[in-house]
Amino acid sequence: MMAEQPPPLEATPLLNEVPLLPHMVNGDSIQQVILVQVNPGETFTITTEDGHIQCIQGPAHVPMMSPNGSMPPIFVPPGYVSQVVEENGVRRVVVVPHSGEFHPSMHPPPPPPPHVPHYMHHPHALLPPPPHPVFPTVPGTGELPPQFMHQHPPPHVFQEQEPRSHGRTNFIQRDERSLKMQEHLKKRLKDRQASGHTNNKLNSPPSSPHKVLNSSSATIPNGNGKGQQGAVGALKQKQIGKTKGSPEAEMGESDTESRKCDTHLSIGKPVVSDIQARSAVLSWNLPVSSQNGESHSHSPAAFTFEVAISNSGKNGKFKSVYVGEELTITLPDLRPATDYHARVSATSSSIKETISELVSFTTESCEPDCPAAPKLINRTKNSLSLQWKSSNDNGSKITNFLLEWDEGKNGPFKECYYGHLKQYKLTRLTPSTRYSLRLAAKNDIGMSGFSETVTFGTAGVVPPAPAPPTLLEAGVTWMALGWSPPAGGALDDSLTYSLDMEEEGSGYGFQPQYNGDELSCTLRNLRRSTSYKFRLFAYNSEGKSSPSEVVEHSTKPDRPGAPSKPIVKGKIHPHSVRVTWEPPKDNGGSDISKYFLEISEASAGGRWEPIYSGAQREHVCDHLRPGTSYRLRVSCASQGGDSQASDVTTVTTAAVPPGPCPAPALVGKAKPKEITLQWGPPAVDGGSEITEYVLEMASSEQDEHRVLYQGPAAEFGVTNLLPGRTYSFWLRAGNKVGFGPHSEKAEFCTAPGPPEQCCKPLITCKSATCAVVSWESPACNGAEITEYRLDWGQVEGSMHIIYTGPCLSYEVKGLTPATTYYCRVQAVNVAGVGLFGDTGVVTTPPSVPAAVAVLHLLEEDQMEIPPPFSTCLAIQWEEPCCHGAEITGYNIEYGEKQLVTVGRNTTHVLENLLPDTLYRIRVQAINSFGVGPFSHSMKAKTKPLPPDPPHLECVVFSYQSLKLKWGEGPSRALIPNPTQFNLQMEDRFGRFVTVYNGPCHTYKVQRLSESTTYHFRIQAYNDAGEGAFSEVCAFTTTKSPPAPLKAPKAIQLEENTFEITWEPLQPMKGDSIVYILQLAAGREFDQVYKGPEPWFRLPAAQVSCEYRARVCAGRQCHDLPGCPELYGPYSPSTVFCCQRREPGPAAAAGGTELAQSGKRLREERAIAIALLCGFAVVAILFAVVIQYFVIK
Repeated sequence: MMAEQPPPLEATPLLNEVPLLPHMVNGDSIQQVILVQVNPGETFTITTEDGHIQCIQGPAHVPMMSPNGSMPPIFVPPGYVSQVVEENGVRRVVVVPHSGEFHPSMHPPPPPPPHVPHYMHHPHALLPPPPHPVFPTVPGTGELPPQFMHQHPPPHVFQEQEPRSHGRTNFIQRDERSLKMQEHLKKRLKDRQASGHTNNKLNSPPSSPHKVLNSSSATIPNGNGKGQQGAVGALKQKQIGKTKGSPEAEMGESDTESRKCDTHLSIGKPVVSDIQARSAVLSWNLPVSSQNGESHSHSPAAFTFEVAISNSGKNGKFKSVYVGEELTITLPDLRPATDYHARVSATSSSIKETISELVSFTTESCEPDCPAAPKLINRTKNSLSLQWKSSNDNGSKITNFLLEWDEGKNGPFKECYYGHLKQYKLTRLTPSTRYSLRLAAKNDIGMSGFSETVTFGTAGVVPPAPAPPTLLEAGVTWMALGWSPPAGGALDDSLTYSLDMEEEGSGYGFQPQYNGDELSCTLRNLRRSTSYKFRLFAYNSEGKSSPSEVVEHSTKPDRPGAPSKPIVKGKIHPHSVRVTWEPPKDNGGSDISKYFLEISEASAGGRWEPIYSGAQREHVCDHLRPGTSYRLRVSCASQGGDSQASDVTTVTTAAVPPGPCPAPALVGKAKPKEITLQWGPPAVDGGSEITEYVLEMASSEQDEHRVLYQGPAAEFGVTNLLPGRTYSFWLRAGNKVGFGPHSEKAEFCTAPGPPEQCCKPLITCKSATCAVVSWESPACNGAEITEYRLDWGQVEGSMHIIYTGPCLSYEVKGLTPATTYYCRVQAVNVAGVGLFGDTGVVTTPPSVPAAVAVLHLLEEDQMEIPPPFSTCLAIQWEEPCCHGAEITGYNIEYGEKQLVTVGRNTTHVLENLLPDTLYRIRVQAINSFGVGPFSHSMKAKTKPLPPDPPHLECVVFSYQSLKLKWGEGPSRALIPNPTQFNLQMEDRFGRFVTVYNGPCHTYKVQRLSESTTYHFRIQAYNDAGEGAFSEVCAFTTTKSPPAPLKAPKAIQLEENTFEITWEPLQPMKGDSIVYILQLAAGREFDQVYKGPEPWFRLPAAQVSCEYRARVCAGRQCHDLPGCPELYGPYSPSTVFCCQRREPGPAAAAGGTELAQSGKRLREERAIAIALLCGFAVVAILFAVVIQYFVIK
């Protein structure tokens, strides 16, 4: 914490918006401002005028005032000293920790007055009032005797009495821009002060106090928000009396003060323009300075302007909104319909600050502010009562409120209330449903924005008790539980769940473990193999449900630890050893149910094999091999799982003589006088390495064993044996302990010779397809013949074995008649295979032909002249083998075993068959020896007979078309019809051409000439073929009526006489034309003329009566009996009116009426043409539909 003397003529910049106290002038005394520096993390506390305590947090600069110009006493806590330091003419009092050294320039602190404590400690920012104020009441003369109090340990606290000023006090709170500007001005002032003040000493008073210019009677608020009324008129500058400082310093200060008092700065009243609801434009002119009666102008860059506004009256609190060098600014963020007062102050580095006059303005009105969200004051199951407050009307009274809701569907908002009341009740709502609402206000200017959306729910019922939680999965230290929503609850009700758990034997009862809206949870950090009880609650907005049934679930036990290392108990035997072990130290929370003992040979790669599983902790390992090292380990199992294996114990069994060797085996093939034997080591070596073998032999069981070989080799060749004799051999193995038992007896026989070559076989034919082959047995050469092999084939060099066996004959079957075969025989014994004998030859006698192999039906496209397939079937086959006799013919069997014989041809047509009948056909060949076997049966079906022609008739006659019909059936084939029709018409050359081919039973022949006779015939066909044509039928088209005429023309000849004319028609093929004229004065037409003339004169027409006339043409058919007449359609109507012929105005009126009549006539003609076009389009559409759907 530091105290310093500020530079003269400059406002001291403060941090954290600390109020700035100016220099005070009272009589001839100098009032010195001491700037107290509050470091970061410290607190400076002062007492205000009204007795309240104000805490100022560091970092900050707090200005304090000394009335006599001397350095005030600073009271420091024990362990600290105050030091006065002068820097650039500024004196600072620095409080530092006490040390043994003391600078001579530092003054010891004076003893504190008896009524002021050295320091006080406060634990927080709000301190109780001290027993007496630090600063006494300010006397009326204006002298301010402040007191300083320093408080420590942290933070340091000062208390100060807020003084009253006789001049203007500038306590305007400044924003960041003003602070930056003040820092800049302070830096510039320090630079100027460093060059102009070099004679200041440590204890000298300040040069002069700040001089204050007082403007007109304007009220300026101070930094604490309290307004003070300034004095009226200018404040006279007073001379400073002599103090303890040096005379030179006092003289220099007086000269500078007198020079600055001669310069006056004035700024004009600002102007407000473009006033909106929330903004306004404020502009001002550059200030003008006057010195010694002369005015001077300045550039804009020489001044810094500060704009302050107030909305609480001229005496209210002003807020700085702008600091800069511009002359026009926009005041933003104003309140609508509000009175504002603004002022501008100008500051320069060489001229004192000046403040302009106040300018007042009022912002425009606008729509209301957004209201606050409505509040819920009451709710039931079917209603919600809402209430809200008005928002700021912004200068125009609020007339109505608009309340919208989403109807509980989370959809778009809809209006539910519009009126001036401030509360509303929503009724007929759904229980346990949430509704979203928002509110807007309206005045005469417009509608405000909507408030924040709020959601309220109607009352419901407490949810029913849920089902107890179920166990989803359990682990050693965790359990996963799940549950379902209560049955019967509301579907849209948002539920939360609370799960309570009680540990078995804990004594704490049920404790909450989960609270949320999920339907499952996982509980962790549980104890292993422990039973827990659970119950579940369900919550909604109405409350808590009853608890569910209490269920009990348990965690799983953990895996047990490994048992102890197995140890050997008793003597180690060659084939067994007894081991025992101890249970594991940690059983995992459950009893050990089983132990597992595993054994493995100590050799590399030995597999562990279980040899014991049970609850005992001791076991005899038997069936071991002597002299073998084994590894033993044990593991255990419980409900928690299997444990790790224990440490391994190695045990070696005792060695014994080796076991029996396997019988010696023959190496290669035995020779007649020599055999080679080979053997392997015994299966059990007795735990010691095999050192030698002993091979023994005997010719018979009665002979003694003779040792043939003794040594370490595993193979030996026995010589000097007789061929075809059997010998017995035995083998023994030995190790360091001794010899083992004999092996099993092995008998081997010396090799015999293969048999001799067989003689030529004897062949006898039993039939054309069977022959018997016989042969004699050759010499066996010491070994019995085991089998014979018969080679057979049709080519001598390409035969194959057809028989293998011990018999001396074989019957060969399935031979082909009239074919030559070759055969030879070979004998086989255990010694080998003998040579083939001489080849025998035989030829089989001829026989009946073979069966026909290929038989198929001929189609129409495979025959030059196809027969009628309704009564015929054409078949073809391939010629079979004749078996030595030429084929003379074939028998064909079909139907009910009907047999027909044909020659050597391989095709035949079966005639006189029944239509649409299925036949079974087969063929056999014939030669001089008889008939061969029948071929396979083939099924064939005759086609049905072609259909008869239908009856043809004409059902509709027209002058250009004829509609023909035949048979019975629909006009259009809706389903596939196997029967098709071929309609033909005779052309002008006398030829019949096809006009229609299809399944329909009707057809319309178009584009015909009138009154013309046409000839037609029809034919039906299907899959069976085309039927015969019907008889030729003649049909004649009718005569065509005349064409329609154009509208007739009416010409007024006299006052009541009209001549009606129309275009004449030419005679039609010699038939004369007559005309019928109809006239209508009202709705009904009457015939007024019939004759051959194309005109008619209408006499005695009524005046001013509107007539309509139409005409049609008729054709007189003279070649028909009775001369009938064919009339065409009527022409469009012609409208005319009989007008009275009068001179002058009457004639003009008649002309007007005639023009109106012509206009009506044109309109009626346009309507008639439109109707005619519409009917034509409809007729064309109907014709297209009929053509597509009916005719086709």
